[in-house]
Amino acid sequence: MIYLTNKEDRKEQIIDKAVGVFAERGYYKATTAMVAKAAGVTQPYVFHFFANKEELFKAVIDRAFSRIYETFAAIEAPADQLIETMGHAFSQIIETHRDEVLMVMQAHTITEAGIREHVRNMFRKIYESLSVKFERAGIEEAKGTAAHFIGTGLLITVAEVLNLPELTGGIDDGNGEAGC
Repeated sequence: MIYLTNKEDRKEQIIDKAVGVFAERGYYKATTAMVAKAAGVTQPYVFHFFANKEELFKAVIDRAFSRIYETFAAIEAPADQLIETMGHAFSQIIETHRDEVLMVMQAHTITEAGIREHVRNMFRKIYESLSVKFERAGIEEAKGTAAHFIGTGLLITVAEVLNLPELTGGIDDGNGEAGC
C-alpha cells in the first residue's frame, strides 16, 4: 500500500509542477519534458500517469475547477450576503492558488477540441451549481446572477493578469476595497 500512496503522491507532484509550467509558458509552449524536469521525474514517468499533454492539462484544470466548485458549494450565508461571501472566497482562492485560477479563467482560449469541450463542461457545471445555489437562497434572477458572478470573476482575473485594477472599477476585492 505504501507504493500506491507514493505513486499517487508523485502524480500529485507532477500536477503541482504542471500548474506552474502551464501558467508560466501557456499550453502551447509548455512541454511534458518541462513538466517532468520541474517535477524531478523522467518524461516517460509523466506519460505513465497521463497519455499526453492534453490529458495532463485536463488534470490540472480539473483540480483547479474542483477547488473553485467545492469552495462555492461549501459556502453558507444569508441571501443578502451570499454573493459577497462567495466573492471573498474567490479572492482567497486567487491569493492562495493564483496560477490555478489564472489557468481556469484563460483555459477557454485553447483551441484544442478536447480541451475546449472539457472546459465548457466545467464552466457549465459551475454555472449550474451557482444558479441552483442562488435560486435556493431566494436570489431573484438566479441564472442571470450566476452568469454575472462568473463574468465578474473573469474580469477580476483579467485585471489581475494585466495588473490593471482600474478595470474592476469598484468591484470589491474581498478585502473591503475596490479593485483587485
